[in-house]
Amino acid sequence: MASLDSGRRLWYREPAVVWNEALPVGNGRLGAMIFGRTAEEKLSLNEDSIWYGGPRDRNNEDALVHLPQIRKLILDGKLREAEELAGMAMAGLPESQRHYLPLGDLLLSFANHDLPAEDYMRELDLDNGVSRIRYKIGDIRYTREIFASYPDQAIIMRISADHKNAISLKARFNRNNWRYLEKNEKWEQSGLVMRGECGGKGGSTFNAVLKAVTEEGKCRTVGEYLLVNDADSVTLMLAAGTTFRHPDPELEAKRRLDSISKMTYSDLLERHTADYRALYARVELTLPERADLSLLPIDERLARIREGEDDHGLISTYFQYGRYLLISSSRPGSLPANLQGIWNDSFLPAWDSKYTININAQMNYWLAENGNLSECHEPLFDLIERMREPGRTTAKVMYGCRGFTAHHNTDIWGDTAPQDTYLPASFWPMGAAWLCLHLWEHYEYTQDRHFLARAYETMKEAALFLLDYLIEDEEGRLVTCPSVSPENSYMLANGETGVLCAGASMDFQIIDALFKACIASSEIIGMDAAFRKELAAALERLPQPQIGRYGQIQEWMNDYEELEPGHRHISHLFALYPGESFSVERTPELAKAARITLERRLSNGGGHTGWSRAWIINFWARLQDGTQAYDNVKALLAHSTLPNLFDNHPPFQIDGNFGGTAGITEMLLQSHGGILRLLPALPEEWSHGTVKGLRARGGFTLDFAWDSGQISTAVVKCTVSGPCRLEAPGLRPVTFEGTAGQSYTFTRQEEQ
Repeated sequence: MASLDSGRRLWYREPAVVWNEALPVGNGRLGAMIFGRTAEEKLSLNEDSIWYGGPRDRNNEDALVHLPQIRKLILDGKLREAEELAGMAMAGLPESQRHYLPLGDLLLSFANHDLPAEDYMRELDLDNGVSRIRYKIGDIRYTREIFASYPDQAIIMRISADHKNAISLKARFNRNNWRYLEKNEKWEQSGLVMRGECGGKGGSTFNAVLKAVTEEGKCRTVGEYLLVNDADSVTLMLAAGTTFRHPDPELEAKRRLDSISKMTYSDLLERHTADYRALYARVELTLPERADLSLLPIDERLARIREGEDDHGLISTYFQYGRYLLISSSRPGSLPANLQGIWNDSFLPAWDSKYTININAQMNYWLAENGNLSECHEPLFDLIERMREPGRTTAKVMYGCRGFTAHHNTDIWGDTAPQDTYLPASFWPMGAAWLCLHLWEHYEYTQDRHFLARAYETMKEAALFLLDYLIEDEEGRLVTCPSVSPENSYMLANGETGVLCAGASMDFQIIDALFKACIASSEIIGMDAAFRKELAAALERLPQPQIGRYGQIQEWMNDYEELEPGHRHISHLFALYPGESFSVERTPELAKAARITLERRLSNGGGHTGWSRAWIINFWARLQDGTQAYDNVKALLAHSTLPNLFDNHPPFQIDGNFGGTAGITEMLLQSHGGILRLLPALPEEWSHGTVKGLRARGGFTLDFAWDSGQISTAVVKCTVSGPCRLEAPGLRPVTFEGTAGQSYTFTRQEEQ
């Protein structure tokens, strides 16, 4: 059933019973969860622009009037009064942004499936981006192949059998038991159309269109059913859209399906595979693997991990699965990957399945650059641009500041007003600043100056807001107020607890990174010398990281006791990762304090959510502790991974998948601080292996192999000309001047 040369794949012996066992396909804009059932199949469908409601101005005009009083109450230690007033004066009106919705379901009923299925297998082929189901009913073997094509913007399903005239089925659309759609109707004799409203004032309308192309057999429509009878095979093609992108999404979908229905299935598959592999195949990872474990389905391999066994092949598959999910949920022209990528079956999903920008949306893109999927980063940049105009309004109306800002959530419309009245998170105006660091990171990896020239204005606007928002404390320092350390609480000596504060450590770490990125950017593109000086002067007045009574990095400017010492957020280590200010080599005391911080968090139950565990992997990798990093990779798989390898918060959130893949990459390659470090956090268990195609800051691509923990061969490919410093176990440190388009090979025996 499974062969040793079957490549990277997820496979199972049984159909999915629940959504968290189904397998995802996607093309950035369209997604489906495939259950793989035999007689009654279900595809749970998504289109990325189906959100409830339209754009709104939710900014609370009472915020600016009461801002001085809120600040004074915080600085005077009157937390209860400050938080009560802030909850009324600063909350968004209404307090919730828009939420992401499902497109619906495609239901398939197969005839002649009365007998039990035998020799069943379903899989997700990561190497080619195709899901398959195979089984026998009686003496007939049935096969389905499903993929989401980016070049053809459609979901394609091919259903075939090894006997002639063996395919007969009924297809229909459903949306929450037919309650949340306007109409299903036939499209000629070979198609169906589903129409509906996303709901709310200014909300979009949506359409989904299905078309069948048969080999032999007949196709007809009855009511809201599409019927296929006695076909050798049938190809089902699904397109969908909303008025978010097209004034007539139904017409657009029909035109698309009419066009691609003229192509053969093999041509459609080839176009999809070529497009997908152009991204996916850039990177390969091989760790010490047992070939016999590939003969076990994924659920059994996960069970072995939970029992304490090693499975490095599963880790390599998990790594590539993270890359697969980003390719499938974030492509140029799509919306960014949200809390669930694009896969959501709930009309009231957890945390609205939108963009939580105090860690989660950012974590979704940690693997984009070093994982050699730079193009997949673009939808996030588009969202940041869409946030600028609303963010300017929020900055002005709520805070009287220039520039643009955002709080801890945003949605399809780029809403920047506070989300919820959840004091530990809502009134944190650092979301835009953190997002803008992704623009700088994209430049660092690509060295694309044209991109930087465009991105600089956005980064500058985020920095302008912070220049105006910072206030002077009694010691002459510039501090943020009000703010929070997401989403934690502190305790005063008198036992009073609070969340609003003046000066959370994470704020200063983000500001430090953004201001320095703006300074470097303005120097590179040769403009804004006066603004550089303003930023540099502000940097001199920011509070510096402090080490607290336990030897830990302080989470707040004052050394408060934490109400939850095992909290899932570890915001005060931003400067360790994804930031770069804390370093084993450059700031050993802060690195030691960061280690103590992690140890305290974990000893008190930290890392209990999937994304938090993924962040911890990256922290340990930056601390160059391969043992701890590997232990947390195993913990992520053992305790926070669902049967289909989706990350489990719980419930499902995709950020942990992306953060986990990024953490594995950081264990193998780091490139901050102007140095390419190979195997900086290699565990003993990964004694030998190979990796190809990882990207590094400075415009480099790296292939390398190792054995006995030592590099045997390393190849550095330069996309731009410039200096390169390479450090790796088994090689002498080397600095060389790289030339664009050239590759440089270094071996353990002879470095040249």
